[in-house]
Amino acid sequence: MAACLVILFIAFLSISGNADVSVDCGASETYTDENTLEWRGDDGMFKDTQSEVVQSSSTVSHVMSTLRVFTSLKKNCYTITDIKGSLVLVRASFFYGNYDKKSSPPSFDLLFDGNYWATVNTTLDTLVYYEVMYFVKSDTTSICLAQTQPNQFPFISALEVRILDSKMYGHLDPNHALFLTSRVAYGANSTVRFPDDVYDRIWVPARIGSGIVSVASDAIFISVANAPDNPPREVLQNAITTSSSSGSIILYHGFPDQDVSVYMNLYFSEVSALDTTQKRSFNFYIDNIKESEPIIPPYGEAMEIIGNFTASANTSISLVSTTNSTLPPLINAMEIFFVSDRLTDGTDSKDVEGLGELQNSFSVLQEIWSGDPCLPSPYTWDRISCSNDAIPRVTALDLSSLDLSGQLPDFSSMDALVTIDLHNNSITGPIPDFLGALANLVDLNLADNSFSGPIPPSISSNKKLKLVASGNPNLCESGESCQPTSTDGTIIRSTPSRGRKKSNKLPVILGTTIPIFIIFWAIVGFLVHHKRKTTAIATIIGGQTGGANRPSGADTMMGEVDEAVINDIRVNIQDQTPSENGVQSVPQQ
Repeated sequence: MAACLVILFIAFLSISGNADVSVDCGASETYTDENTLEWRGDDGMFKDTQSEVVQSSSTVSHVMSTLRVFTSLKKNCYTITDIKGSLVLVRASFFYGNYDKKSSPPSFDLLFDGNYWATVNTTLDTLVYYEVMYFVKSDTTSICLAQTQPNQFPFISALEVRILDSKMYGHLDPNHALFLTSRVAYGANSTVRFPDDVYDRIWVPARIGSGIVSVASDAIFISVANAPDNPPREVLQNAITTSSSSGSIILYHGFPDQDVSVYMNLYFSEVSALDTTQKRSFNFYIDNIKESEPIIPPYGEAMEIIGNFTASANTSISLVSTTNSTLPPLINAMEIFFVSDRLTDGTDSKDVEGLGELQNSFSVLQEIWSGDPCLPSPYTWDRISCSNDAIPRVTALDLSSLDLSGQLPDFSSMDALVTIDLHNNSITGPIPDFLGALANLVDLNLADNSFSGPIPPSISSNKKLKLVASGNPNLCESGESCQPTSTDGTIIRSTPSRGRKKSNKLPVILGTTIPIFIIFWAIVGFLVHHKRKTTAIATIIGGQTGGANRPSGADTMMGEVDEAVINDIRVNIQDQTPSENGVQSVPQQ
């Protein structure tokens, strides 16, 4: 199985890519295989996945006997670290083996670093593998499997990652990748790979057609010093040629219908020392057009010819003898790649940084996010939205109802965010000030959490920002007076608005006018009562001093009045000054 360097984007396990690694997907143990490659299982690297054992009756290698199935997320990724700038060979292998006893091999997409790689078409009982070479642009590289059909769950049997010499495949533009189409060792009897090939490239024996013969080299040693891509000597020990000295060798045909860019390496080494009467000379042809100078293979060493051209369904590649050659064409090995479109640079690094901070703080995000956040666009992460820019930006973040707890980390680098929804979690601590400084933020939903303290001025004074913060009982408005948020989600701001000033006048008016009103009527009541009382006293006194003028029966009234009371009243009246009602003080008798 392959070197499956897995961390699930900053997730459960990180395997350094400083050395070649091989992961037996679906396995739990570590072991060394018959090729002296060390394998490790991927148990514990993922959640919500299944480890399965194949049910095939065919004999399979130990590596291919298990697999891992991804049944939940639309994109699941293995992530390799510590290989920035490296030229890597990545090989993903798939052996269905009727593991689910449904006899229904699935189809799904294979991705790397936000780029489409291939559509994997598995078969019932045949191993298929895909290989790509590219330069790693960032600190990590991710290999992802994406579901494309309902009920057809992606799986993987092995993932291998090999670090190549950076000078190899030197005609490759770093902005493109090479997808392996064919790598053959002509004339070989068995597959060649590690340890014979130190880079663990897999060279398979070629099918030999009619008129083609296999020949073996009699050279004791074959030098590869002049072959820049370092082919293993084992693939140069055999070759194919034709039985006729004037014959030609058709190397490849059957390219796709649409035009593709092809990268081709051809390897040659003479199989015997030729005498002076012998000459092997031939040219490389594409569609019967000569594309090379005469090729004369050296004895005891390797020659490499590199071709880069556009091909289509009718394109043919062949080796044709020159007119002065006495021997037919010969070839030892060949590699053919399709060249990718320009590789994406991935999601903007500022957003990758911010999302990484969120993952570090909230472990549930490590389980649902892996690979490139925005790319390829059909497989953008759940709970984010991205722009359509060449280097996309994250514009929306929806982390609602994920049972997040703890404080928010600093993800201020995500300055393209327009919407943030964090409602219905258990996030604690103060609201970070940087949220109000995000230049493009329009909607911020922090409802139903456990935020505390004042709302930062950067948010409360941001007129374009719609803030929802209900359901945070310990949250208050910024300012000298810290007032709680209202239950309907609006914010009670410390600086009242014009409308709020108007609505608060009534308590002020009532607070000042009601006491005045009460005092006023108390005074009026006292004066009225006092007037009635003094009038009655004056009448009584008048009846005593001027008895001739009393009405009839006054003597009876006076007889009923206590003299002590009258005297007391007289004393009280003498102490008063004249009032507006004309009552005068009366001298004592």
